[in-house]
Amino acid sequence: MVAHRALWACQHAAVPDAPGGRPAPLVAVLGGGQLGRMLALAGIPLGLDFRFLDPAPDAAAGAVGRLVTGALDDETALARVTDGADVVTYEWEGVPAAGARFVAARGAPVLPPPVALDAAQDRLREKQLCRRLGIGTPEFVAVDDRADLERAVKELGTPSVLKTRRGGYDGKDQAVLHEPHDAERAWSELGGVPLILEAHVPFDRELSVLAVRGRDGATACWPLVENHHAGGILRRSLAPAPGVTTRTQRAGEHVAGRLLDELAYVGVLAVELFEVGGELLVNELAPRVHNSGHWTIEGAVTSQFESHLRAILGWPLGSTATLGVSAMVNCIGALPDPADVLSIPGAHFHRYGKAPLPGRKVGHVTITAADAGELGAGVARVAGLPGVDVPA
Repeated sequence: MVAHRALWACQHAAVPDAPGGRPAPLVAVLGGGQLGRMLALAGIPLGLDFRFLDPAPDAAAGAVGRLVTGALDDETALARVTDGADVVTYEWEGVPAAGARFVAARGAPVLPPPVALDAAQDRLREKQLCRRLGIGTPEFVAVDDRADLERAVKELGTPSVLKTRRGGYDGKDQAVLHEPHDAERAWSELGGVPLILEAHVPFDRELSVLAVRGRDGATACWPLVENHHAGGILRRSLAPAPGVTTRTQRAGEHVAGRLLDELAYVGVLAVELFEVGGELLVNELAPRVHNSGHWTIEGAVTSQFESHLRAILGWPLGSTATLGVSAMVNCIGALPDPADVLSIPGAHFHRYGKAPLPGRKVGHVTITAADAGELGAGVARVAGLPGVDVPA
């Protein structure tokens, strides 16, 4: 009964007025993690109101908007969180596509469209989509049983990576095959669900491109970002990616543009890439705002979060131009002392309101600077703080 009262109160809380006495546009967000929280932090100054759906009663976004507690595929909860919303979006690519379609069938615009979830939630479909559009990916083979795995290993060789087709993030639900005999171990760890074997890519570096597409089809891209991972978790991003040529930037924008148009996409899309000998291969898609774009809050004219909101509301897109150079470093499992961070020139501290746990992203620090030398000095200082793990 207490939970029902809380949910009712959340649903019927007064909606503040936007400037001029007009009702504030209501954005319903499926998922209430730190990405939803940062969407609201970008949207509140624009006069927007937010409502979130999340299974966790202490979800991070609850501090900046009304939170409905419920499963992301619970039709009753979905109806309550989206009732009266001007637009519905999501902050996690794991939101059930069926739930997004249920909301859309009730008449609320769901952006990005649910078809983007279909593409991003299945690694095989994701790569097949890219191949159909002429976009390069690592070589891959679908694996449905043990015999398929043997055939796939013979076809692709080793090293290769076995992954579940659905689920998994930050290095989870995958196994590296260094030698053919590793197939038995990998199968014992992951077998029983649809899988995909991908050829190992000896990449020069990992990049990402973030792009935004409006309701009118207008698009914009931020500069390519260089990403550094450890243990399958993003630790650091550099923006713009050092040494990126005009040709490579255009190639990244072309990849993003092809996907945006094919999916009739609206909002921010992130595409994770491998750079191999000057060519780009798609690793994964993320139909949402993305960790590697957090630097845009301080380092770009318009952040990825504001840009996403502008796009889904049908407002003009903002400039994606950079303001100097930036780095973003994640706080994994622990948080530094805010005073220590703020003593570093150009450092900006973001905590997510999440309890520190091993391997959990609980905040990030952005460093902005006028040039690469100044940026490197700032990153080096941040790297020495507890809770910040920056790989060399």
